[in-house]
Amino acid sequence: MTSPDSRYPVGPQPTPETVSAAEREQAVRAIAALSAELRSAVAGLNDTQLGTPYRDGGWTVRQVVHHVADSHMNAYVRVKLALTEDRPTISPYDQDAWVKLADMTLPAEVSLSLLDSLHTRWVAALHHLDEAQWAREYIHPEYGRASSMAQVAVSYAWHGRHHTGHILQLREARGW
Repeated sequence: MTSPDSRYPVGPQPTPETVSAAEREQAVRAIAALSAELRSAVAGLNDTQLGTPYRDGGWTVRQVVHHVADSHMNAYVRVKLALTEDRPTISPYDQDAWVKLADMTLPAEVSLSLLDSLHTRWVAALHHLDEAQWAREYIHPEYGRASSMAQVAVSYAWHGRHHTGHILQLREARGW
């Protein structure tokens, strides 16, 4: 699915109240596939291309790749907290400040390799959740609401497609 709004190449982030078993499995499959899809999206790009913002005022392709790793590391830790603590309040982070840190200049491969391992662990954890665990929640203080593990899986499946879509959209627009 594509969107006419370049900020949301796969459409807006879903916020389902309920998530079916089939939707959970689809989300887990998307999370499992993300590192390969993101790697494919940046394959063959040179340093100048990786340093190109995906849209006016947006992050560079390299920053997007590193952001996905940062975001998904946080998500994985939040899932582990929710599975081991009673409705924890998670710690938000300033993604715009993180994307300005020095590690964002590292090669994209650093974060792609990290995502390979991170997603292997995350998917292994998700595959073994029972119904009660899928329903466990954490509280996000910025949003003032609880999110179940099922909702989190759907959200991060979208997040990966969203940022991969940014890169693919840029490649198409630039003829890369």
